Amino acid sequence: MANLDVIVDRSDPAVQRIVDVTKHSRSVVRTVLIEDIEPLTQSIRAGVEFTEVYGLDTVPFPGDLLAACEKRGIRVRLLSAAVANQVFKTEKKPKVFGIAKVPPAGRFADLESLSGDVVLLDGVKIVGNIGAIVRTAFALGAAGIVLVDSGLGTIADRRLIRASRGYVFSLPIVLATRDEALAFFRDGGMRPVVFEADGKLSIGELDGIDERLVLVFGSEKTGPSGEFAGVATESVSIPMNPAAESLNVSVSAGIALHGRARRNLSAAPRG
Repeated sequence: MANLDVIVDRSDPAVQRIVDVTKHSRSVVRTVLIEDIEPLTQSIRAGVEFTEVYGLDTVPFPGDLLAACEKRGIRVRLLSAAVANQVFKTEKKPKVFGIAKVPPAGRFADLESLSGDVVLLDGVKIVGNIGAIVRTAFALGAAGIVLVDSGLGTIADRRLIRASRGYVFSLPIVLATRDEALAFFRDGGMRPVVFEADGKLSIGELDGIDERLVLVFGSEKTGPSGEFAGVATESVSIPMNPAAESLNVSVSAGIALHGRARRNLSAAPRG
């Protein structure tokens, strides 16, 4: 704490940067505020470029996070209580946070160069579900995720960063239109399988398929669109109590990715 500079002046340029990045009406998002220890640490590991990382002078700065910042040459400063109150006003003040440059958006070409399965989410709009799937996909070796009709304009959405615990920057996430996604998967040589309540394959049979798959999930209410179901070579169901209406999409994706983990983790190990 004693070695970290403390921002006590509201006129410090860093204060205006923080104010600007918290505005909800920004039309162009070039920087993003990343808060809390785990998302910050994971974003730093993923190579996200930070302007600075900040803490509060009333709270001890986490040693592991400080070490990660020092390793990457990221400047760390503290906000005085008075400045923090002016910056965040009625918002809950994060104890640690950083201002980062938004990385380039994921591209289909990024997925082509990898060897794990791809998760395609069609019409999944609840950010908490998307974030949970991102985190699971990274942990179980998937190559990346394609989001169609998600309602997200950027992967640097603060809600998505929080929900994924910062893993949103650790694997390619492509925001695509339905036509773009269909064109890629028709030409990309990967085998699409769609998850439906009455799918012909069981989840246990996925482990025996020794090729790259596109695991297609829709929203809980409507499932995947007919276009994706039409290009899928197989449909898969997850056994469940018939008295239950459906599984949460993030749970379904987790079950599917676990069923593919042996192949994906061996094909695309991560450090």
